[in-house]
Amino acid sequence: MKTRPSTCMSFRSILNHLLLMSFCHFTILHATDPPLSMEYYKTTCPNAEAIIRKEMECAVLTEPRNAAFILRLHFHDCFVQGCDGSVLLEDTVTFQGEKNAPTNLKSLKGFDIIDRIKEKLESECPETVSCADALAIAARDATVLVGGPYWDVPVGRKDSKTASFAEVETNIPGANIGLLSIIAKFIYQGLSVTDMVALSGVHTIGMARCTNYRGRIYGDYQITSLMNPIAESNLKNLKSTCPEVGGGDNHVTALDYVSPNLFDNSYYHLLLRGEGLLNSDQELYSSVLGVETRKLVMKYALDPIAFFEQFSESMVKMGNITNHETYIDGEVRKNCRFINE
Repeated sequence: MKTRPSTCMSFRSILNHLLLMSFCHFTILHATDPPLSMEYYKTTCPNAEAIIRKEMECAVLTEPRNAAFILRLHFHDCFVQGCDGSVLLEDTVTFQGEKNAPTNLKSLKGFDIIDRIKEKLESECPETVSCADALAIAARDATVLVGGPYWDVPVGRKDSKTASFAEVETNIPGANIGLLSIIAKFIYQGLSVTDMVALSGVHTIGMARCTNYRGRIYGDYQITSLMNPIAESNLKNLKSTCPEVGGGDNHVTALDYVSPNLFDNSYYHLLLRGEGLLNSDQELYSSVLGVETRKLVMKYALDPIAFFEQFSESMVKMGNITNHETYIDGEVRKNCRFINE
């Protein structure tokens, strides 16, 4: 039986406790040293990145929110079975995918963008570029196109023939969980506390559904934000479209109301002011256990270059979480939504 760490323990002791529990109870996924390379498609599909970039440019120009959709798809893919394209698979009579798991349902979009990218890739280089790789590259391009940093994406992933409905609920951090639970989920993936705080900065773009922030705005938002005039006005607007009871679950609002379509460090400034929209975000700064995470939030708020550099490094690390079974029984799907026949 797992024991709950005492709140009197130091943050470092709690972190070590969580890490030990992860080793004892789970097989930790490795976010380093996968069989990936920068030149995997150098001879087989040299134009792969250019094709993906062009499609992403069209998608983001048409609708800036598409950048956040693709980044979220990549996150949700990598946190379940590793970055293997399993999040893209549809349910069939004989197969249960991940799309309809409660955490993903009504939350994930952008599948049509990946479909268009894959169609172009198949036309140029049939059965060569995996859907998992296409999604990883598209996530990088999405970031750049809304003002974020660039990083080189190692490639060579294979697409899985499996998916895990159950792991969606156990692996992906929820909007209302506490800091220790968030840390545990990242450690399970082989990611550090620094990775967690940097990757959480992706919430500088994108939207959240009322059902995911209702508890926050009717909970401790007033306490953490100290109700300055701007925060008070924002909270009033949030409550007007997200009632405490009686519906509105699917109404969406920006995670970063200051610059919702620009990838910058304003997300961390919101946390410093106590205005994080999700409880899981504000926990990084306001939790009594967040000694280390609070310092990182302050660092990235003060130094956008440090944030960009760490975000890039952590995205590569997350993208390196591979599903090793795919190198035995994986494939390159012709259609990202279905396993090859």
